[in-house]
Amino acid sequence: VELRDLARGIHPAVLSDRGLDAALGDVAARCSVPVHVDVQMSTRPSPHIESAAYFATSELLANVSRHSGASNSWVTVRGDADRLLIDVSDDGVGGVDTSLGTGLIGLYDRLHAVDGTLSITSPLGGGTSALIEIPMS
Repeated sequence: VELRDLARGIHPAVLSDRGLDAALGDVAARCSVPVHVDVQMSTRPSPHIESAAYFATSELLANVSRHSGASNSWVTVRGDADRLLIDVSDDGVGGVDTSLGTGLIGLYDRLHAVDGTLSITSPLGGGTSALIEIPMS
């Protein structure tokens, strides 16, 4: 049910009620790969920024579970009045090919809608790091 809701873009109650930190902690707890979450923000993002960040991070963690072969993953969130940075990384097999499109196109589109960007570094055998950057305004 939670995955179907996520796919439909339904805003989870924990995100509205308790913010990005709690919502990402909830997603991390359900991930099949252990996720270490570190969130430090000086201000709470607007609801549309928070939603885009949540859904993009959730999808990246789903990809870690499905494709990475990782034993650990990390979500590091830093936010100030100007921008929100989220790094989702793992110690898996790497080798993500962003030219194949797959589910990554949807992530790029979702982030582009809020003037955000996604950059992925994934050397073969060296894990993957996905960096999300979203302006706060």
